[in-house]
This record gives sequence, C-alpha cells and structure tokens, in this order.
Amino acid sequence: MHPVRPGEPVGVVGAGTMGAGIAEVAARAGHPVLLLDADPAAGRMASHEVRERLSRQVRRGRMSTAEAETTAGRVRPARGWAELAGCGLIIESVVEDLQVKRRVLARAEAEVGEDTLLATNTSSLSVTRIGSALRRPDRLVGLHFFTPAPRMELVEVVRGGATDDKVTDAAADLVRGWGKTPVLCASTPGFVVNRIARAFSGEAQRLVERGAASPATVDAVLRGAGGFPMGPFELSDLVGQDVELAVTRSVWEQTFHDPRYAPTVWQQRLVDAGRLGRKTGRGVFAYAPGGSTLDATAGTAPSRRPPGMVELFEDDFGVMAPFLDRIVAGGVDVVQAGGPRGEPLEDLPGLRLPGNGLLRVTDGGTARSWAVEAEGGVVLLDWAHDPQHCTRVALMAPRTVGPGVLDAAIGLCQAAGVEVSVIGDVAGGIVARTVSMLVNEAVELVARGEATATDVDVAMLLGTGYPSGPLEWGDRVSAVRVAAVLGELHEETPTGRYRLSSRLDEAIVTEENLRDL
Repeated sequence: MHPVRPGEPVGVVGAGTMGAGIAEVAARAGHPVLLLDADPAAGRMASHEVRERLSRQVRRGRMSTAEAETTAGRVRPARGWAELAGCGLIIESVVEDLQVKRRVLARAEAEVGEDTLLATNTSSLSVTRIGSALRRPDRLVGLHFFTPAPRMELVEVVRGGATDDKVTDAAADLVRGWGKTPVLCASTPGFVVNRIARAFSGEAQRLVERGAASPATVDAVLRGAGGFPMGPFELSDLVGQDVELAVTRSVWEQTFHDPRYAPTVWQQRLVDAGRLGRKTGRGVFAYAPGGSTLDATAGTAPSRRPPGMVELFEDDFGVMAPFLDRIVAGGVDVVQAGGPRGEPLEDLPGLRLPGNGLLRVTDGGTARSWAVEAEGGVVLLDWAHDPQHCTRVALMAPRTVGPGVLDAAIGLCQAAGVEVSVIGDVAGGIVARTVSMLVNEAVELVARGEATATDVDVAMLLGTGYPSGPLEWGDRVSAVRVAAVLGELHEETPTGRYRLSSRLDEAIVTEENLRDL
C-alpha cells in the first residue's frame, strides 16, 4: 500500500453535501476528483456546488479567480465505475446505512488496483463491520470529515479491526497534506467526537425532561457560563433532531444499550411530531423563514439589590474562586469570617447571605441536601468555564429557601456583572454535570486505548468548538471534583449512566493528570 501521491486522482462515491465538500477539499489540494453517484444529475449538481462555493471565496477576496477556476476544473462527474479504476483513493460518502456502504466499497474494490486506498466517511457505523465485506479489509480506513468539510479542520482517521497500520499512517499523512488535522482512533461506537458529545445533548434533554429548566435557559447557561459556542438544543435543531436521535441510538445499540448513551423519550417525541429543527421550521424552537428563532428566550432573574457585605467561610470558593474578585469589583465587601458565628455554618465553605443563608459552589449535590446546615437555606452556584469573564451563571435553590436569601444570592451575582438563571434544585446543576460527564467519557475512551489523551482533546476542540478539551478541563477543575459530581448524580439516579470510570478513580488516588493518562 503506497501513500496517495500528490496529483493522483481521487474518487468520491456519493455526491451529496458531504461528498461535494470532500471533493472540494481534495481538489484544493491538487487532486483531480471524480464524483460518482447513482443519480447522474447529483454528480453534475455537486460539481456546480463546488464551483459556486469557490466563486464565493473569490468574491470575499480569499482566492484568486484563476485559482478558483483551476480548482473547480479538477472536479467532474464520473459516468461509471470504470472511470475510477486509476484513482489512488476511493472514499465513499453515501447514505449512513451499513449494507449500502458495504456494497459500494465491495464494488470499488473490484474496480481499482491493489494499492488503492479505500475509505469510508461513516460518522457512527463500525469500520470493522463495513470492512468485513471486502476481500482485503486491511486496506479500508475511516476518514470521518465534519460538516462543512471545506471549513472544518478535523478529520477522524478510524482504524478498523483489520486495518493495516501502514494504511492508517498513509491516511493520516494524506489528511495533513490536505490541510486538515487528523486524530487517530479505533473503530468504536461514535468514534471520539460523537461518542463524547452524547453527554452534551443527553444531559440537556434530561434536565428539560424533568422540568429543571427550559431548553432556552439550558442553552443560555451552557453558552454564557459553560463557554460552549452553541447550546445543545440550538445545535440539535441545526443538525436535525432525527439525525441527532439516529446517532444517539446507533451508539446506544452498538454499546448493547449502555445507559450512558440511552436516547430520551423527550427527543423521540420531537421526531414523532415532525419537529426536526430548522429544516422543518420547528424543532425544540420555532424558526422564521430566514432561520432566526422565534421562541428561544432564556429564563433570566430580574434585577435584585446585592447585599453590602458578605462573609466568606474558608478561603476556597472552588472552581469559582475568581468570581469572588468580580463580586468585590461590583461593590460588595467580601470579608473573611472571624470567630464562631452559627456553628453549623462554621465548617461549611461558602458566602453567608442575609437571612442566615449560604451561597456555595455546587459539589454535585442538591441545595436541599444542605438545608439542615444553614437556618436560612443554601443556594448553590453552578460552575463556569471562565469565572473571570463568564456572562451568565446558574443558581439552584430548593423551594423552601427564604425569598430574601435567594434574592440576596441573585443580587450578589448580578453585582459581578452577569445575568442569572435560577433553575430547579437538581444535582450537578447544568454546567457541572455536563462537564463531569464529558470528562468521564473522555477518560474512559483513553483508558480503553481507543485514542490518546492528546487526540481526544484536539478532536473535541476542533470538532465541536468546546472551550477546552475535556481532559484539560478535568485537570483544571480536578478529578476529585468531577468524581464528586458523578457520585452525587449516581446516587440520585443509580441506573449506571453516571458510573465513575475506574481510570478516573485511579487518577485521583495516584494524583495523576488526566492529560497524562
């Protein structure tokens, strides 16, 4: 198996949106590209779409007219399989159906030479199972591009159970030559990005399912506090609820119904109702013809007067310690508690609020579980990715908390210059539970040898735009805190969904950084 040489023809089977995008990437790298589709008109349309996208690049000043014309001229429809015989690479991008992909690649194998690299662009199917239909499964590799392929930097290079190491290396080198960043991983359900990202959407749906917060509020908190570029509901509406559900179901079924990846009844009902997202005009949210949302208003607390002074019990405010500086900058005196005042509070870290209440950073438990510790009740503060610059925070409070205590907590946070969302009293809040699940899944993936720690973080940064890779994030908040949140979630919902990775537990004992796993 030789590497795909510069200028060697590339065949793309399947001329849909992704196939056309891959064709453009290969053409930009200097390869003649042959687009083959069961519908001849689709190949012509895809070639036209490539030309139109390149023309837009010219109009934006990102490419010269000559370069665009040369690149577009490299892409043409193929009239049949025989034209693909001289290609150095065949990559299929047909419908996400195991049997269809197996038939397409078996036909490709019959047409091309022994040294031709065969690749599948599957996003969730087993590369091992696809390759089992080939005479030589050792030359099949997964090349999972992300939408839109010309713009997204990441490509998951997926080794099947029989894939030759030389094939994987050749595919990774090719991807780099095309200006992309390859991450290597084993053919396991969902690979890296779709596997780990199940927690992002799955936790959000469960929060809404139990009435803890509205979809718009969950999205706003994960953007404003969590630092994510999009909320899970606006993202799933963009991708398509049916597509999201299919990927979740695929991972769940391939893991023999592991509760970590179980789909929700809530999302199934959306799909059953035909509320598939932007493409149907309504999904989680409703959309105007131009694509703007009509009903995505987050729950935001009205303005409240902050207390003039609060006492801090213990110096450590957990992952939100930098937030204290913002509170002080907002005109609130934060003084270190001196001397015993109310024995139950003395050993409980947090900020004493008027009404003998307490504001403390969530450790995964519910606010009501601390009720006996503070006469006025406890309000919990959710995590933020960057406490110094976040624009929103979430507070959790039990129904029994005194209104003056909750108002003081809201006003205190608003003094720091952020919007406040008050959500139901759920274990782990919104950000803490989501991040802990992402970290736990990333640790598990590395522990199984399915990808390296570096590749996992790079994949999630480039494939999803997360503000930090999950393992780097886990090191920053500490494995101990992540484990504490998961422990509380497991106690609340002992289904196995929140079980702690044994490798995470080991990292706590050995005080090992998660990025060094």
